[in-house]
Amino acid sequence: TDAGAILKTIDLPDRGHDVTFDPVFRRSVVFARQPGTFMVVFDHAGDAPPVTIASTQGRHFFGHGVFSRGGRLLYATENDFDQAAGMVGVYDATDGFRRIGEFPTHGVGPHELLLMPDGNTLAVCNGGIETHPDFGAAKLNIATMEPSFVLIDRRSGDLVEKHVLPREWHKLSIRHMDLDEDGAVWFGCQHEGPAMERPALVGRAVPGEPLEMIEMPDEVLSGFRNYIGSVAANRQAGTVAVSSPQGNQWAVIDAATGKVLGTERLVEVCGLAPAGPGFVATTGGGLVRAPDGTLRENAAYVWDNHLLRIEALEG
Repeated sequence: TDAGAILKTIDLPDRGHDVTFDPVFRRSVVFARQPGTFMVVFDHAGDAPPVTIASTQGRHFFGHGVFSRGGRLLYATENDFDQAAGMVGVYDATDGFRRIGEFPTHGVGPHELLLMPDGNTLAVCNGGIETHPDFGAAKLNIATMEPSFVLIDRRSGDLVEKHVLPREWHKLSIRHMDLDEDGAVWFGCQHEGPAMERPALVGRAVPGEPLEMIEMPDEVLSGFRNYIGSVAANRQAGTVAVSSPQGNQWAVIDAATGKVLGTERLVEVCGLAPAGPGFVATTGGGLVRAPDGTLRENAAYVWDNHLLRIEALEG
């Protein structure tokens, strides 16, 4: 809760990554951290037992998924690891989350995906990094990475748009994103090149337009240590927050202008979610930062990569 009370806990087979929520049937799904092979469906408010679903043969999950607007279908980013091809797995949420199909993401290493405001288009970040479960989380193609942002028709699987970063930014892996109040997609990147390089790490994608990378003051950009771990938009406030557990820093950006409104140092900060006029942030050390800056800690828990505010989605 906002007051920090634990309402429910669900045991997982291994580390989770992100959670998605279906406001129609009121179920949540947590995905394994890549290259994991499970997702767990759970009833956060009721008594239905959680259900663990394994990835299909030849695939693993990338940690993210999203429901269709009516809650019938679940889409998950997956890896066809033998072909080094990104896929979106399609699951029937009305039939025990049976896997009913897949379509390509037109890139390598997809990570987060979002449903666009039209209810029909999926936005997908292709990180460009090839992995294979035989090699754990090892990155197998840094020299030939080709990160991209794509829009895909969720019904047909057809590619609607594809935007590839310029060659000089080819080691800038696009990973996480969120939608602002105008339907623009804000995305965060993780640079796989030399540590002394300082490429832009946050971008904005508007359908039909080229990708826009956001300029930041040098002291802000360097504080991220070339790594954005989470992106969250506060559509009510017109702001976007980005975090870096590597740099122990998070920042708030004005969505209309791209100007950095403020930064804060917080050790291992990563999870972000909108709350009122601001954001809640969580850390790998177990802290929860409220929008007013108050820090809370529960000694029984430390927090992983992402945080989901369910009430904001219901509204």
